[in-house]
Formats: sequence, structure tokens, C-alpha cells
Amino acid sequence: MKVLCYGVRTLEKPFFDKFAKQFNYDVKCVPEYLNTKETAELAKGCEAVILRGNCQANKQNLDIYKQLGVKYLLTRTAGYDHIDVPYAKQLGFKLAYVPRYSPNAIAELAVTHCLMMLRHLAYATSRSAKKNFVIDDYEFSKEVRNCTVGVIGLGRIGRVTASMFHGMGAKEVLGYDVFDIKGLGDIAKQVPLDELLAKADIISVHVNYKKGDPPFINKEFFAKAKPGLVMVNASRGQLADQQAVIDAIESGVLNGYAADVLVGEAALFGKDLTDKKIEDPILAKMVDLYPKILITPHLGSYTDEAVSNMVEISYQNLKDYIETGACANEIK
Repeated sequence: MKVLCYGVRTLEKPFFDKFAKQFNYDVKCVPEYLNTKETAELAKGCEAVILRGNCQANKQNLDIYKQLGVKYLLTRTAGYDHIDVPYAKQLGFKLAYVPRYSPNAIAELAVTHCLMMLRHLAYATSRSAKKNFVIDDYEFSKEVRNCTVGVIGLGRIGRVTASMFHGMGAKEVLGYDVFDIKGLGDIAKQVPLDELLAKADIISVHVNYKKGDPPFINKEFFAKAKPGLVMVNASRGQLADQQAVIDAIESGVLNGYAADVLVGEAALFGKDLTDKKIEDPILAKMVDLYPKILITPHLGSYTDEAVSNMVEISYQNLKDYIETGACANEIK
């Protein structure tokens, strides 16, 4: 089975090669993302392709795949809104995703972002890089043990995030989820969303996004939030109304916002835009608001364990389809 894998970074390739031997696949890894006719045509001679976020499995590219004889369309991500699922199914592709991978990868990034904002580390180190070592009033901060932490979304990643803050001695860890979550123990107390917003000094968001849903993080969200909040979104960019985020920063409701995901992130992530203009005015404003807004280019899953999980599960998805015609992680 010949497999084309898109968006593979240099340090990720050994994981693809290692598991390719285990599954007996002929794997071709390319750094390009699926976003043009030319990148779609890279799949010539392959029966399967493995995508990542910000690839564009749209009508044009799916038609090319069909003409080339591609049968299996897999993504090594938990989200799959980059795939035109109805059209892909109409063309007869077998689809699969990776429903879960190392929760620690995302949780560690979220906690790190929160601490950077709480202790104003991006601000302090950017000044130090310019040889300014004066401590000013902005660098004064609360300790985690004097903060109430709110974790929105108590799935695997949310629970690991909550346990990390609990282990750091947070004054209180509050959790919100649409479902009644059992087994939280003393790690977090599940409360209504309005209570969490009113009390939390730090919020970490770990909820799913369904294509077409309105932004969860919006002006009404911030109207209920405790002023001076620091917050991280490492889930999906579409969860946030980014203009509302900017307004909350400028009004002081938000003292810091960190994002590993953005609406329109494909215009930025994976590109060196040094000395170039960012065309989208909202994205440009968010970048300009550094260090009040911290942006990382979708680094959440860029760890040894997460990449290993994503590759192995993707290969297993393909194996299941080949051997049984079905897959537990089918995109439906």
C-alpha cells in the first residue's frame, strides 16, 4: 500500500518511517500541505493519503484524488472540518480521523501559556532581549495558589489540565462541561458556566467544535467574566469571536489571551511573514497586541508522544479498512 503523508515536518518523519515498517506501508512524506491542484497531484500512484490540519480536502482536490485512484482519505487530527465530508462520501472515499492522542501535549501547552501570561514572562523576556532589565509594575503578579482556575470542557485534555493546576496548588479548580462528569474527585469541582466565569482568574478552554456552530467565546462570554482574566484557547480557532477577544483585551476584561488556534490560521501558520503585511485586519491586530495576546502556530500536538499516537492510529485506521472494510474511527 502506497501512502502519501502531507505536512510532515523533519522531526516527525522518523515516526512515520518507524510505523511504516511495522505496518508494511510504502510511505512518502512531503512537507507541503494539501492546498493547491499541484499538491493534490502529489498523490499520483498512491491509494491512501494522510492529511493534517489546514490541508484543504475541497471539491477541486477531491476530484483530483478520485481521478488519481486514491481510495482512502485519512486525517491525523481530531478535527476534520478541513475535509468536505459529504462530497468525499459521495465520491466513495473511505474516511477516518484520530479521535484522541496524548492529552498531556495539549494540557502542558495550555498550562505553560497560562503561566506565561500570569507571570508576564513574554513581556519580561522581550524587554530583556532588548537589554532592558528594569522591573516595572506590569510584571507584578498573583501566584497560582491565590487564583481560581476554570477549565471549560472536562474531556481527557480538560481533566489532565485540571489535574496539573490542582497539583500546582491552585486555590480552587472549577470545571464546566455540558455533561455530568464523574470521577473528578478533588481535582476539580463541576459548576455552571456562569459561576465559573464570575470566579475564575485563569480559564483554559478544551471543548469540541462542530462546523457551523456560533463562537462559544464571544462578547456575552466576556460580559460575564471576572475582570483581569487570563485565558487560553488550545482547542479550535472557531470557538472564539476574535474581535470580541480584541475588545476584551482593550477594555481590560482580559489581561491576557493565548491561542494555539485561530480563525483563518492558514493565512499565518507555516509561513515566515517577517517584514510582510498580514492582510486580515483582525489577525494583524491580534499579532500587534503581543504580549497581551500570545499566539503559537498550532504547536499543541507537536510532541514526541502526540505525533507517535497520531501516526500509529492513522496507520491502524488504514489497516482496519484494508482488512475489514470498516474502521472504528470512521468519519460519519
